[in-house]
Amino acid sequence: MLIFWIIIFSFLGSAGSIITASIFLRIRKEKQERLIPCLISYATGTLLTAALLGMIAQAISRSNPTLVLSFVLGGLILFFLLEKLVIWRHCHHKQCEVHGSAGPILLIGDSFHNFIDGVVIAASFIISFPIGLIVSVSVIAHEIPQEVGDFAILLDSGYSKRKAFLFNLFSSLTTLPAAIIGYYVLEGISSIIPFILAISAASFIYIALTDLTPGLHNRSTLGASVLQLILILAGIGTIVLILSLRI
Repeated sequence: MLIFWIIIFSFLGSAGSIITASIFLRIRKEKQERLIPCLISYATGTLLTAALLGMIAQAISRSNPTLVLSFVLGGLILFFLLEKLVIWRHCHHKQCEVHGSAGPILLIGDSFHNFIDGVVIAASFIISFPIGLIVSVSVIAHEIPQEVGDFAILLDSGYSKRKAFLFNLFSSLTTLPAAIIGYYVLEGISSIIPFILAISAASFIYIALTDLTPGLHNRSTLGASVLQLILILAGIGTIVLILSLRI
């Protein structure tokens, strides 16, 4: 039964996000520009809360706290280095200096990132259903604005709408096999799951603080800032609510 939920949420986090993003792109550009900061704000709240109150807390409860936090710190440094190597980058606007004319690099980076998402989803569900659920919600929340940005970058790089959709879909589908493989592998070596959660939490924190929140400062009006704060709190509330459920 557990593998069923892993497959469902892995699909929603990959192909589901691509389909949602492609529908989103049919909205008028003016509305897109208003909605994307809202999606990013909500995703920021879910990512930070899932990492700090869910993944790290669970990892610490199952292993040495100092060792777990060392893996979190190491993960943050690792993702910084990967970003420097143009492997790990999340773009939410087509003016991104890294991906402006680098469609293939973007797709390779996304495939790698989605593969990691699949392993994280599997590891989280093995810990418990609520942890798996909050991780899945966080993945879906940040994948949608990311895929919207990816579509825009590919179109700006000369890809047709059909090719941009198909290439993005293909890169996203690495999540599903990664989740299935991760489930069967990690069941046999569950002792490493706390450290996988720690590194995954580091990726959530890194994405939230270096890729998502800087873009929110582009709209500095009081009304926009208040709305962003409300949506960040809504993201936090969603994860806290799921964690409080006895599922």
